Amino acid sequence: MVEGTEGSHHKEGSTKMSQISTIVAGIDVAKAHLDIAIHGCKQSWQVANSPEGLLELTRLMRRHHVTRIGLEATGGYERDVVEQLRKAGFVVIVLQPLQVRAYAVVKLQRAKTDRIDAALIAAFTAEHAVVREPPDPRLAGLSERLTCLEQIEEDMARLKVRLEHVRDPDMLRDWKADIATLKQRRARMIAKLSAMLRQHDDLATRLELLLSIDGIGPRTAIALLIRMPELGRLSRGEAAALAGLAPFNNDSGKRVRQRSIAGGRTRLRTSLYAAALPASFQWNAALKRLYARLRAAGKPHKLALVACARKLLIFANTVLARGTPWLKSQPLI
Repeated sequence: MVEGTEGSHHKEGSTKMSQISTIVAGIDVAKAHLDIAIHGCKQSWQVANSPEGLLELTRLMRRHHVTRIGLEATGGYERDVVEQLRKAGFVVIVLQPLQVRAYAVVKLQRAKTDRIDAALIAAFTAEHAVVREPPDPRLAGLSERLTCLEQIEEDMARLKVRLEHVRDPDMLRDWKADIATLKQRRARMIAKLSAMLRQHDDLATRLELLLSIDGIGPRTAIALLIRMPELGRLSRGEAAALAGLAPFNNDSGKRVRQRSIAGGRTRLRTSLYAAALPASFQWNAALKRLYARLRAAGKPHKLALVACARKLLIFANTVLARGTPWLKSQPLI
């Protein structure tokens, strides 16, 4: 059931809406319910975050001739909402919470309720949000599996740290057994994800192109394909920024600070950084030269590895853009 609240100026809001060619809505997503606002309209609604509520949401959006909808990423509670609305033909823009918070600061908006947040999301979507091509629906389930794989790797890392500080032989034995079990599960998940990607000819081709690059194995290639499906259609700067590997200036007046990376797709950046370490020391001659040059110039180890991770991403972007495998004799520097 839809719950609505209407202000005294609803008629004025409706008039404004009629003047807007693209009618935009904003949704504040919670675990139990969805708060909905339409840009330029004083009325707001609330429906349950459930299959029945999503059907009611779809009818509501159609009744008000909404074509574009913005909502924040909320760690998973938004997935069914996005899927339902896109299937119904709406343009759905998933916003970063940071974008909406920054917009609230600009608007000097201090009050915060779910209803207010929905109106804020609607306003930001109408005024600033960029409409992008919707993600490949084939990658939705794969993304969930990849997240599970990444969580297994995080569990393994935590257990390895614990091993360094424990003396009890029983605990050592148990934790080593747990690590071995997780390692086997990780290998099975990588094999399964590879097989699922290879079921589609275009994804299989992209996978093989990435695997042709020295230093990129199945685990990294899977992360690149799933976490950055637009790879191959980006400039090198755009790719680095999306992965959070682009260095940003932090200077003011006479003060000049070291550039640093920030933001972007954290899990993808972690995968690339993990791949850059062995690639820069063993597998990729171009990255070995880059790492050695940066270290000789006095750059710290971590900074050099970040540069190598960024270069590895650029290699991947270039190979996919060209549609031809990596050639050792012609490194893509």
